[in-house]
Amino acid sequence: MKRSRFSEEQIIAILKEQESGMATAEVCRRHGISSATFYKWKSKFGGLEVSEARRLRSLEEENARLKKLLAEAMLDNAVLKDLASKGMVTPGAKREAGAHACEHHGPSERRACALVGVSRRVVRYRSSRPVDGPLRQRQRELAGERRRFGYRRLGYLLAQEGMAPNHKKLLRIYREEGPRVRRRRGRKRALGTRAPMVLPEGPNQRWSLDFVSDSLVCGRRFRILSVVDDFTREYLSLVAGTSLSGARVARELTSLIGRRGKPHTVVSDNGTELTSSAILRWSQERRVEWHYIAPGKPMQKGFVESFNGRLRDECLNETLFTSLAHARFVLAAWQHDYNTVRPHSKLGGKTSAEIAGQRVWGHAPRHVAIPSNQHNEGAILYR
Repeated sequence: MKRSRFSEEQIIAILKEQESGMATAEVCRRHGISSATFYKWKSKFGGLEVSEARRLRSLEEENARLKKLLAEAMLDNAVLKDLASKGMVTPGAKREAGAHACEHHGPSERRACALVGVSRRVVRYRSSRPVDGPLRQRQRELAGERRRFGYRRLGYLLAQEGMAPNHKKLLRIYREEGPRVRRRRGRKRALGTRAPMVLPEGPNQRWSLDFVSDSLVCGRRFRILSVVDDFTREYLSLVAGTSLSGARVARELTSLIGRRGKPHTVVSDNGTELTSSAILRWSQERRVEWHYIAPGKPMQKGFVESFNGRLRDECLNETLFTSLAHARFVLAAWQHDYNTVRPHSKLGGKTSAEIAGQRVWGHAPRHVAIPSNQHNEGAILYR
């Protein structure tokens, strides 16, 4: 609003001159104003004294101030309602919220920063971090292929391809991309003092056996026999079948010994298949020491228990098996990937095949079905 060159006291004095008998035209000529301005002043200040004009001016200023405060409060309320659904925790999120408020509601940058609760210096900050587009893209692709891998294991895979980022940068990108899948864990119970497990000192010193069960899409159940080398962390065998008897387990172990050599010790639980006469006869004939864990102590064969958890988490829970042949094919491919591609944190990021000194093939092994004498289901051999 344009400020007048006459104060309220001067305007009232001019109006008094016209009221005292001076012609309106003469009053306007003497003070250099137009007749329209004179009658405008008269409609506003006519009949007022100087004190009353001052009080009117103060009331107008107070009214304008209150209107401004009300408008600012309504604007703040609208901005806060709009930003209520946005998570403003990190500086980047607050920076985006401040820019959104300025763009859609029109407050000043200073006021938007005050509402969001961030410094203007943080809002105006521009990152000088180098571009990590190729690394981010490759990590996203690997995380899509291996949904259950964390950032450390993905880092091992990136290092195999020649990318060796800092672990903090790798974790930051992993959190920004958000590929993590929630993992179900059982309730932890307080136990007594734990004794560390004795580790073997070389390959073929100790094998661990266990069974895993799953079902086909039709609802038919099948079981998987898994054999693990406790030193190299290799999956030596994954045999799927609807019926895995002790004799079948003995045949698989005989075939496995023919390819890898005889182990010193085999560790298993007290299942009926593994305590059968066929297994006892096999261990005596092959002169292989068979160790049964204590009942209710699965951690005495913790290696195969851990690997069976990986098998279920990364393969069985991710695949719908249409038939037993399909399950055997998927298990063969997953076993090859586990032994030759998948890095292990306990092995320093190396694969099981590298530790064992085996030759790494560039393709998945083909599976050959050998008929059983007692069942129509076949066993899986890997070449």
